[in-house]
Amino acid sequence: QVQLVESGGGLVQAGGSLRLSCAASGRTFPTLTMGWFRQAPGKEREFVGYITWSGGRTDYGDSVKGRFAISRDNVKNTVYLQMSSLKPEDTAVYYCAASRLLYPRERPSYDNWGQGTQVTVSS
Repeated sequence: QVQLVESGGGLVQAGGSLRLSCAASGRTFPTLTMGWFRQAPGKEREFVGYITWSGGRTDYGDSVKGRFAISRDNVKNTVYLQMSSLKPEDTAVYYCAASRLLYPRERPSYDNWGQGTQVTVSS
């Protein structure tokens, strides 16, 4: 299956920007969609957004619309989460995930996950 390796997490000031990367390796054939989720302490894992490999269609959760943007580099088999205007409430562990479905917004629709990367936004 596809292996997902995330990078780019860290500490950032409120109002700042950060870009997360998710590099996919192995067989990507079954994967139609790459998604991003996040989980804050004591909270459920929340849908952030997705991008489809073929068409590049994106969608986002309401809490990040207008601030976050997902892109992909098909040659590098890498997806990105560009986060701007960061708020302290964006603090969470961010996960990259792969799905064999199209346009999935639910956690069970994703087949495998990255290890997660911590994003901390300070006030």
